[in-house]
Amino acid sequence: MDAILNEEKKSKKDKKPKKNGKLAKHLSDEELAAADLAVGDVKAKTRKIKNDVYEKELAKLQVELVKMQEWIKAEKLRVVVIFEGRDAAGKGGVIKRITESLNPRLCRVVALGTPTEREKSSWYFQRYVPHLPAAGEMVLFDRSWYNRAGVERVMGFCSDAEYQEFLRSCPEFERMLVRSGIILIKYWFSVSDAEQERRFQKRMTDRTRSWKLSPMDVESRSRWVEYSRAKDNMFAHTDIKQAPWFVVKADNKKLARLNCITHLLSQIEYGDLTPTPPSLPPRPKAGDYVRPPLEDQTFIPDYF
Repeated sequence: MDAILNEEKKSKKDKKPKKNGKLAKHLSDEELAAADLAVGDVKAKTRKIKNDVYEKELAKLQVELVKMQEWIKAEKLRVVVIFEGRDAAGKGGVIKRITESLNPRLCRVVALGTPTEREKSSWYFQRYVPHLPAAGEMVLFDRSWYNRAGVERVMGFCSDAEYQEFLRSCPEFERMLVRSGIILIKYWFSVSDAEQERRFQKRMTDRTRSWKLSPMDVESRSRWVEYSRAKDNMFAHTDIKQAPWFVVKADNKKLARLNCITHLLSQIEYGDLTPTPPSLPPRPKAGDYVRPPLEDQTFIPDYF
């Protein structure tokens, strides 16, 4: 019996989030325990979808995305899709599923880094304008000019005057884009506090995802309320008729992807212009061509 109890204690101990790195050192034992309970509640309430069903539906949607891409190209449409939301809300995952089957020459992802000193001194929207689409293109903004209403506001990277000016000018800027013929679609990915914490903790222990956890993400954990207020104020000023915000419930990543892509497809009336694959003629014979000896080439080793 003692052996069984010790084994259970060991099992529970292994499931406890590891207290290492910059993120975990901010958590007390009580906070970690509360996070475990909250994550359990989220898992219990979050809707599920089987992997085979998800893969099947995603494959169908990606075929439709190719059709929409061909329509955008043929009709010379200009499409801008903005992805905003909490850190670790799953924006990147949706963007990846949208683009992986599309032509990168027609569908571009824009994810700008920290502005340079020159960009800081220019008109705020100026650094984004060169990335807007030309005819026949779709541009996906992984974060956008809304940085000013979110991270810059909460972290104090902009002055109050700059923030207030953004709230005044952003709706006019977007109305101008829409009047010019650009189709502007804005998505906000909403994730619960507990689910965000679970994803942060997973990034702490997964080496393939650790790069996703930046110092800014760590700092955002302690400013959940400030980000909520900033988001509410942003919506109050920029949820306009010409370019409304569409909220994506993102506690379940797979459902969020399917729902967001389905909604994106519904925003553009498109037909099926998928080109017919050309017929391949027979390959010509080698004739007098003689391949150089394989020994003269350097091959990589067969590691597998």
